[in-house]
Amino acid sequence: MPQISVRNVSISYERKPIISEVSFDVEKGDYLCIVGENGSGKTTLMKGLLGLIPINSGRISFGEGVKANHIGYLPQQNPAQKDFPASVFEVVISGCLNQIGLRPFYSHREKRKAVENLIQLGIIGLKNKPFKSLSAGQQQRVLLARALCAAEKVLILDEPVSGLDPIITVELYEIIRKLNQEGTTVMMISHDVNAAVENANKILHLSRNSLFFGMTGDYLNSEMGRLFFLGGGKND
Repeated sequence: MPQISVRNVSISYERKPIISEVSFDVEKGDYLCIVGENGSGKTTLMKGLLGLIPINSGRISFGEGVKANHIGYLPQQNPAQKDFPASVFEVVISGCLNQIGLRPFYSHREKRKAVENLIQLGIIGLKNKPFKSLSAGQQQRVLLARALCAAEKVLILDEPVSGLDPIITVELYEIIRKLNQEGTTVMMISHDVNAAVENANKILHLSRNSLFFGMTGDYLNSEMGRLFFLGGGKND
C-alpha cells in the first residue's frame, strides 16, 4: 500500500474550484516534485493533504504506518517567521509538539532528536543563537531541522529554496537529496523545474486544464513536460 494515496480530490476556496479530481500515489522512498503554473493549486493541494484545509470531495489515505500528524512540513517562508522570538534549539524542538500529547515537557528522546537534526544539517553551532539573528540560509536550515523533528517517514516542502542565493540553494538541494537517499520520502513543491527533473523520481504537474503524474523520464517525454521544461517553467 502507498504511504499516501490521493483519489479524485477536489478543493475549492471561497467557492472557487482550485483543485479538481486529482489522483496520485506516493510510495515509500519516493522523491516527488510538484510543479505547475502559479495559481494551479500546488500549495492548496498540500494543505488539503495535511488537513490544514478541508477537501470538497475525494479521499486521502495513509499507509505504511504513516500518520498525518507525523509528516514533517516546511511551508513557504513568510516575514513573521524571520522574527521568531526564540533560540534555534527552541524552534527546532517545537517540531516535536505534535508528538508529546498532554505532557508539559519534552522527553530526553525528543531533545536528542532535535540535537541530532541540528548536527545532520550542520548547524549545531547555532543551537543557542536567537533565530532572528540568522541569515536567510541559516534560518531555512533551522526550519528544515524543525520539520525533520515532526517527520517520522515523510517530509513535505513548499518552495524550500525560495529567496535563497544560488550557493545556499545548491546546498539545500543536496541536503534534501541525502535525506531521501537515507530513506525519507520527499514531496516538494518547486518553481525550479530543472532541479525538479534532476532530483525527483516522480513528477506531479498541476495545470488548470490537465494533469500529469508519473516517472520523471516519462514526464520529460510528454508534451506537457517538454513544453514546461523547455520554457523554464514560465510560472514565476
